Amino acid sequence: MKERNRNMQDSIDTPVVRQLLNKVPEITIFFWIIKILATTVGETAADFLSENLNLGLAVTSVIMACLLAFSLFFQFRSKKYVPGLYWLVVVLISIVGTLVTDNLVDNLGVPLETTTVFFAVALAATFFIWYANEKTLSIHSILTAKREAFYWITILFTFALGTAAGDLIAEGLALGYGVSALIFAALIGIVALSRYFLKLDTVLAFWIAYILTRPLGASLGDLLSQPHKAGGLGLGTVGTTAIFLLTILSVVVYLTKTKKDSSIVVE
Repeated sequence: MKERNRNMQDSIDTPVVRQLLNKVPEITIFFWIIKILATTVGETAADFLSENLNLGLAVTSVIMACLLAFSLFFQFRSKKYVPGLYWLVVVLISIVGTLVTDNLVDNLGVPLETTTVFFAVALAATFFIWYANEKTLSIHSILTAKREAFYWITILFTFALGTAAGDLIAEGLALGYGVSALIFAALIGIVALSRYFLKLDTVLAFWIAYILTRPLGASLGDLLSQPHKAGGLGLGTVGTTAIFLLTILSVVVYLTKTKKDSSIVVE
């Protein structure tokens, strides 16, 4: 009887530890590889659908927005990180983010400078509201629907901002796609060095790098797909999109089998 009472007291005194499955992947080298590939696909696939298939920006935007909403529905319903589903959402949101910027610039005539500033402000406001509500911007604790909603809204704005900034540097300032890609790659390198040598905050370093990979991917996509006379390598949107999608699929299949980027959060 005394032993039983002692066990009951121990269970009361011991804090309850819950193991929760994070809804997003661990930040590994695979994360950054797929992220950059997805940003490139976002640029080239949007151009392919709207121009090569003659769907136009408006129709393409509606179709891709519907596909994104459909995939997000299942992403929110999922209780854990599923590589195929998660990265499908990232690819689709990359395409939609590109289309949002392209619609503003090409259809509505909004200058690239204005769209860049607008999405930068929108992203900053999202970060502010997210932190005010959750007291953290860490992606290592995306455990609730509310946090996940903030996460995906942030991702959308990073893609829209990256598209505008990438086009502004490469086209608006006439520096070319190759120079633009080198500029953003160098900035990412500075962030990495600051993280490891200057102890830059992990969360801050992650989001700065995440934002910069979008214009890097957009510049790479244009560099590979655009014709030689436009400063590209002439691979075309079809070839570039196909190569990158197959690479993404291969890495996702590998991660699905090995679970190298799954994580458990202890509360």
